[in-house]
Amino acid sequence: MEQKLRKDRGFALNVERNCKIQTMTDQEIISSLIAHDPKVTAQFFFKDCRPLFISVIRRIFDKQIVDYDEIISELYILLMENDAKKLRSFKFESTLYLWLKAVAIRHCLLLKSKAKVIDDESQEPLNNSHRELSSAESSQARMDMETLLRQMKNQRYALVIRLLMIEDKTPEDVARQLCVTVDNLYNIKRRAIQALTEVALKDKKHYER
Repeated sequence: MEQKLRKDRGFALNVERNCKIQTMTDQEIISSLIAHDPKVTAQFFFKDCRPLFISVIRRIFDKQIVDYDEIISELYILLMENDAKKLRSFKFESTLYLWLKAVAIRHCLLLKSKAKVIDDESQEPLNNSHRELSSAESSQARMDMETLLRQMKNQRYALVIRLLMIEDKTPEDVARQLCVTVDNLYNIKRRAIQALTEVALKDKKHYER
């Protein structure tokens, strides 16, 4: 009986904590994150936002094997380093959730472009957060990314992202196809990633909380 009471009390505390987060404004959440509030950080960023981040990671990396937890931790560091400089840059022009998704997309695209991923598909996953996507998940991730690319005003930018990051073509091959130098291609890719981030931020259909 005592054990059941402890379990019920713990459940009640979790419900109360969750309700508190849900009633907080974006400004209050940001202030709590900047202050390194352990409860808000654990509940909002690492629990509530986890499905969001995993969705982005699956969308960007498709069939590649990556460590979800490692990338999510990198996102947290990105937001909080240099006295939370990145997090403080949020201008409240959208919801915090939408903005975080755009930040996650940009970070994952940059990670993939720099080859900071585990691409040995023969390697066995170490745990449930480190695995290869099923064919259904992979197909959905590719469809989601294509939806974003079709929304880009500059389809040349979309083509660059598609060739480099979805079809995994080499920069040299893509540069030849587009009749540009490799150096110019990298500049185009940087602008393309920025353009895709802006599309993602405006994409209400995929980014509703």
